[in-house]
Amino acid sequence: MNAKLEKLENSMVKLTIEVDAEAFEEGLKVAYNKNKKKITLPGFRKGRAPRQLIEKTYGAEVFYEDAANYIIPDAYDKAVEEKELKVVSRPEVNVEKIEKGQPFIFTAEVAVKPEVTLGDYTGLEVNKIDIVVEEQEVSAEIDKVREQNSRLEIVTDRPIEDKDMVIIDFDGYIDGESFEGGKSTDYSLTIGSHTFIDTFEEQLIGKSMDEDVEVDVTFPDDYKQEDLQGKPALFKVKIKEIKVKELPELDDEFAKDVSDCETLEEYKIEVMDKLKEQKEKEAVNQKREAVTKKAVENATMNIPDPMIDLQAENMAYDFARNLQYQGLPIEQYFQYTGQNMDSLKENMKEQATQSIQSRLVLEAIAKAEDMQVTEMELEEELKSMAKSYNMAYEELVKTVKDNEKESIKEDLMIKKALEFIEQNAKEV
Repeated sequence: MNAKLEKLENSMVKLTIEVDAEAFEEGLKVAYNKNKKKITLPGFRKGRAPRQLIEKTYGAEVFYEDAANYIIPDAYDKAVEEKELKVVSRPEVNVEKIEKGQPFIFTAEVAVKPEVTLGDYTGLEVNKIDIVVEEQEVSAEIDKVREQNSRLEIVTDRPIEDKDMVIIDFDGYIDGESFEGGKSTDYSLTIGSHTFIDTFEEQLIGKSMDEDVEVDVTFPDDYKQEDLQGKPALFKVKIKEIKVKELPELDDEFAKDVSDCETLEEYKIEVMDKLKEQKEKEAVNQKREAVTKKAVENATMNIPDPMIDLQAENMAYDFARNLQYQGLPIEQYFQYTGQNMDSLKENMKEQATQSIQSRLVLEAIAKAEDMQVTEMELEEELKSMAKSYNMAYEELVKTVKDNEKESIKEDLMIKKALEFIEQNAKEV
């Protein structure tokens, strides 16, 4: 194999890779063995036709595509390694010459990691963030805990009020006909949650348990189910239960139940301390974001479009996976938002560009400051990972490959560079 490298504009390169005729012949043999069972010629059982006869019948190029697909990945990887390229995009491959008995030649255009020229990255000025926890913030946090520890009590002596939780049966009709998704039994609905369309919930206020109610609503013009958009509907509702949320008393007993504190005053101090710690962490993150942004603004780099495209694609698929973990398939999300995967990737490009810029600048700072990651630091990070995965450290280490360790080291280096510029910034 022979590879030639041509540098193009904006951190793009072109590899011209020549694979000798013998290697191409090996690819043709692989392609023949892969496809021979699919080919039938008169006088031969299926899969038994000789390669020479198949090529004579269908043309010598019958196996070219599969042979090329067999050869290209390995030849490309070897060329990238030989030229010591730091590739940051998928290659755009074009076949230049393909002929039986001749060298196979193809080109691959690919983006490589761009060079960064650093500007100032120490002594950068950022706004000082004052850490203040107000009493109302403490009260709001405690109210959240009270909500989490509340219980529902059945109400029988009054009609429905705002914020009540009701159990209902309902059956919906449009023009006197029931429709898909318009019926349910024992449905739990919180009044004022705006879970239902239009004024459905408001029309239940003032109604009593065991009462039958007719509710008139109109589906919004942008409703997710197109055949219902803009249509008026009648819902027949049976009110089966009315429940009210009872919050625990705000006293010492409550403090003992939700914390290790003995008194309510001790619990309030604990909550204040936690909020302060949380705000301090947020302030550090904000400071790091601000100082990184300034370091990026002071640096010079040209990011190739294919690098941004790949990053945006990865971010879009990560977004889709996170939605899936939360129980929302990406197809359903697209129905709600009117997007598709292409538009989602396009929307990710600005964020992808910022992410690439930040990482490239931090990598350059780490190199400029000759930062290193020790084996002990790597071990501590792996132990932390093992703990988060609920695995034994020894078990995790067995699964982590050398290239993955290098990736972890790179992330630790980025973290060091980020801490460095944050600690060397000036608060004004």
